[in-house]
Amino acid sequence: MNRDLYNQRIIEAARRAREQQPLDAPDIRVTRDNPLCGDRITLDLQLEDGRIAAIGHRTRGCLLTEAAAAILAERGRDATLQTLRRVRDDLARLLAGEMVEPVWPELAVFRPVAEVKSRHECVLLPFDAALDALSRAARETS
Repeated sequence: MNRDLYNQRIIEAARRAREQQPLDAPDIRVTRDNPLCGDRITLDLQLEDGRIAAIGHRTRGCLLTEAAAAILAERGRDATLQTLRRVRDDLARLLAGEMVEPVWPELAVFRPVAEVKSRHECVLLPFDAALDALSRAARETS
């Protein structure tokens, strides 16, 4: 195991993801897969006034996907579609090796992943699922 890539903070976040559960009655549920490595997330959202009121998920994947899902679930409450787009853009820039300070400082834990391009999609998967869910919800209420 690459110690920089799978550092202790990522391992701890991945453990927290395993404790999280799907929501009983989500307003919207999306499932996203990463066909390159087999990661899958089913993300549940409850929404209030265009903001995330609650997040639940079932994640089957590598430590990176699980850690990203945990951070999303912990920080995503009250986020809007616009907020999540900014967070996801910051994360993508960080993974591209740019020296950005992400909106959610916890995402800096993924800085070592920049060196392993094949793992970028693992980190982005939960955020892409959340953007899909919020975009779908926005279309349905329009």
